[in-house]
Amino acid sequence: MRNVPLSEVDALPRAVLAISTDYPPDHFLPPHRHRRAQFLYGATGAMRVGTADGTWTVPTRRAVLIPPETDHSVVMMNVTTRSLYLEPSAVPWFPRRCQTVDVSPLLRELLREAVDVAPEYPRRGRDATLISLLLHEISRCVPLPLELPWPRHEGLRALCQSFSDAPDVHDPPSRWAEELHVSERTLHRLFRAETGLSFARWRERACVLRALPLLAADLPVADVAVTLGYESPAAFTTMFSRLLGAPPRAYREP
Repeated sequence: MRNVPLSEVDALPRAVLAISTDYPPDHFLPPHRHRRAQFLYGATGAMRVGTADGTWTVPTRRAVLIPPETDHSVVMMNVTTRSLYLEPSAVPWFPRRCQTVDVSPLLRELLREAVDVAPEYPRRGRDATLISLLLHEISRCVPLPLELPWPRHEGLRALCQSFSDAPDVHDPPSRWAEELHVSERTLHRLFRAETGLSFARWRERACVLRALPLLAADLPVADVAVTLGYESPAAFTTMFSRLLGAPPRAYREP
């Protein structure tokens, strides 16, 4: 199915519905939820999925798992998606929080085939076997550290959200502490308690996640490094590779 609203087919008695959708540049899907679980794959461009708990960046040729009944918004940056909408009973192993995952070459090809499967595909035969293999491959996807958790603390959350829009790897904790009227020691303790990450690690991750859509838009690595406050492209590449296990070129459009 291509460019078909989920609402038109959600009630069909099939465990998996595959829909390919083309979105205009910089499209925003406001907060919504699905009865089914969703495997949201970006064939082109980059996405950012947001919930009350944080954001999940989805680079090109990666996907995000969205649990059923999860309120979420999506920022689309030149995106064509291939979504699988999954009956919860078919994926009891699905995570309870959103999760960005890598997508194997085999799974990419299966997704490409799945969107051409008839909505009410026969329960036996080639299409049913393809869908069954899809579910097996999704369950084997490797998680990626592309979540940026939001703290519950109102003041700290506001600072985090502001920083994520224009991150600077050298933004000092002293500025944050001053904004919150607390000591630096209290800030570090609060950060760890609220996000599960140290201030430095959260700051690094925010920079990497901001870099991903810039890389997908083919911005030179040197320009991305400068935008995020790094002294050199080499320093940025080292940090990026350490966090994601691959250099920036691995996250460009194919």
